[in-house]
Amino acid sequence: MLVHSKTGRWAAWSLFGLLFLPLFALPLLVVVAASFATHWSGAFPSGPTTANYASAVRGESLQALTTSLVTALAASLLALAVGTWAALAAATLKKRGKRALDALFMLPVAVPSVVVGLAVLVAFSRPPVLLNGTSSIVILAHTILVTAFAHQSVSAAIVRLDPAYEQAAASLGARPAYVLWRVKLPLLLPSLTAAAGLCFALSMGELSATMMLYPPDWMPLPVRIFTATDRGSLFSGSAVAVVLMAATLLVLLAVSRVRTRASYR
Repeated sequence: MLVHSKTGRWAAWSLFGLLFLPLFALPLLVVVAASFATHWSGAFPSGPTTANYASAVRGESLQALTTSLVTALAASLLALAVGTWAALAAATLKKRGKRALDALFMLPVAVPSVVVGLAVLVAFSRPPVLLNGTSSIVILAHTILVTAFAHQSVSAAIVRLDPAYEQAAASLGARPAYVLWRVKLPLLLPSLTAAAGLCFALSMGELSATMMLYPPDWMPLPVRIFTATDRGSLFSGSAVAVVLMAATLLVLLAVSRVRTRASYR
C-alpha cells in the first residue's frame, strides 16, 4: 500500500536512484567516458577523442567482435535446443527424476566457470574427441555454461502451460509429435526467445572459462578487453567494452521485439 501514496512513490524512486546510480549506472558511465579519453589525471577521464573507437571497430577488435557474435549465437542455439529437450523430457518424469535432471543441468552453474573450462580442456585435449586448439571447444564450454539458464526458463514456462490445449489436440486425434510442433512449441515461443536472449548475453560476456580455452585465431571480445587493459591500454579497452555492450544490447532488443510479437500471436 505504501507505493500507492505520493510519499511512497517518491520514497521508492529515491531509494531506486540511490541504489541504481552508484551500483550500476555510474560505473558504466565511467567506462563510456573513459572510452572517449586520452588520459586520466583527475577524478574523471579527460582529453576527448574518438580515436579509441576507430581502433575498436577494425582490425583485431572487429575480428574479436565477430568471434564473440558467432560463439554466442552458436552457444545460445545449442543451449536452447538441449535445454528445451531436457525441459520437455523432465515434464514427463516423476518428481525424483525431475529433480535429478534439474540438478544435472544446474551443476555447471554451481561451480566456478573456470572449473568448467578446465574440465572441458582436460576432457577434450586427447583423442578420440580432440577439440583443444579449435573454436569448437570455446563454443562447447559456452554451451555448457548457459544451458542451465535455458533449461530453467523453459521448464518454468512448461509448468505454466494450460494442459487443456494439449488435451484438446490429442482428443482430436493429433499425434504427440504434431501436438509438440503445432501446439506446445508455439505456446512456448515467447519463453524460448527470452531464454535465447539470456543465453546470448551470458555467452557474450563470458571470460573465465574462455581464457583457458581460446586458440590464438579465436579470441572473443571479453578476452580482447582483458588483454588490452592488462597491457595498460585502459581507454582503448573501454572503447571495446562499449562496443561489446552496444552489440549485446542491440541483439537483446531484437530478441525482445520477436518475443513481444510472439506473445500476441
